[in-house]
Amino acid sequence: MALATSSPAANLYPWSMAPLRAALPSVSSARIHSCSFSTPSRSLRTGSSAKKSLRCFTGLTPTVTIFRTFSENVRYEDGFIATNNGSKFFAMRHGKRVPKLNRPPDQRRALIRGLTTQLLKHGRIKTTRPRASALRKYVDKMITLAKDGSLHKRRQALGFIYEKQIVHALFAEVQDRYGERNGGYTRIIRTLPRRGDNAPMAYIELV
Repeated sequence: MALATSSPAANLYPWSMAPLRAALPSVSSARIHSCSFSTPSRSLRTGSSAKKSLRCFTGLTPTVTIFRTFSENVRYEDGFIATNNGSKFFAMRHGKRVPKLNRPPDQRRALIRGLTTQLLKHGRIKTTRPRASALRKYVDKMITLAKDGSLHKRRQALGFIYEKQIVHALFAEVQDRYGERNGGYTRIIRTLPRRGDNAPMAYIELV
């Protein structure tokens, strides 16, 4: 970029900004201001006290130029453009009582399906207390579906429980076992912590 001066001090700036300015987006002339800088050290050597007039660089910030006069009341945040990269912002999870179990959603659902299958198959399993608490409502939901006994409820249970034989046995025997009970089909019994990591353990069983 050529300097707007004809003094010999212009040879001290050999860099040309033409390739960079050509690669940057074009800026209207209304946004380009002239800035004056005084160079007292070079003015002593050249014997002249003339000020050099430079063009403000506005290619990277098209909204606000880099060199601003201090008389303008402009905030620092106004010099940037708000961009949208397609991301979503969510609020904090206040009141969302969903047990995470230290797993992503797909692995958490697979874990709960496996525990539900094993509990309905064996009648009693030993697991951690958070997993047992999270497992309760899914086991109760499967038993509630079996008490309904319709084809639609059977297909819903087949889509959740891994073994088909357990689903058919559950639908066949649930009326004799839980016909007069409305909810509360499982029981959690606390036991000693696990060796190694001291995780709280519990037994969960069918009533």
